[in-house]
Amino acid sequence: MITLRPAAERGHAQHGWLDSRHTFSFADYHDPAHMGFRQLRVINDDRVAPGLGFGAHPHRDMEIISYVLEGALAHKDSMGENHILGPNTIQTMSAGSGIVHSEFNASQTEPVHFLQIWIKPAAHGVTPGYQQIAFDPAEKQGRFRLIAGPRDRTANPSDGVGAVIHQDAWVYVAELRPGDTLARTLDPNRYAWVQMARGAVKLNGVDLGEGDGAAISAETLLSFSAAGPAGCEFLLFDLA
Repeated sequence: MITLRPAAERGHAQHGWLDSRHTFSFADYHDPAHMGFRQLRVINDDRVAPGLGFGAHPHRDMEIISYVLEGALAHKDSMGENHILGPNTIQTMSAGSGIVHSEFNASQTEPVHFLQIWIKPAAHGVTPGYQQIAFDPAEKQGRFRLIAGPRDRTANPSDGVGAVIHQDAWVYVAELRPGDTLARTLDPNRYAWVQMARGAVKLNGVDLGEGDGAAISAETLLSFSAAGPAGCEFLLFDLA
């Protein structure tokens, strides 16, 4: 079963410096019908104006993934991590027992567009941690590239090396050129979420456009076909 979460129905926050679309309830946007999916709690589609961003603020007991689509994002945290990340870079932060961080647009002239993802951890109070892994864009072209997964399971080596998170959740990104197709099997006892980053795709015959999401259950094969003239990029969450 595939249940669409249309982009146009997401929550919307416009703060001048920040234009954010919320797939699930977040901050001032609250919808009891959209509080998350399985362990997936937040998918925010954020656009931040040049030179501005989120000041220092705390988190705890959450696995936080930032995935930049355009521009550059500056990260600084209480563990002493101070980095700039752009597209084709995996950034994860395990908030665990508590962490303070900030995220700013690293450019004074260009906006930054990124997805911020929160996944509920399997254990609370773990030691906070930060990981950043850059990869060649060819690694996601026409195939799934692992972004993050749990420590206690072995991913397919062809998916690449992802960051370790404290949850039985596998996160992948894939990019398809016009006319490309891609398939992935899904354990019948697991669930999936697909989040469109850009472009359009047909998922098992169902149309998804930019910003759309889809909750998936009772499916064992996911078939993707690029549906637009510019191709597409999307994230796939394989969830317990």
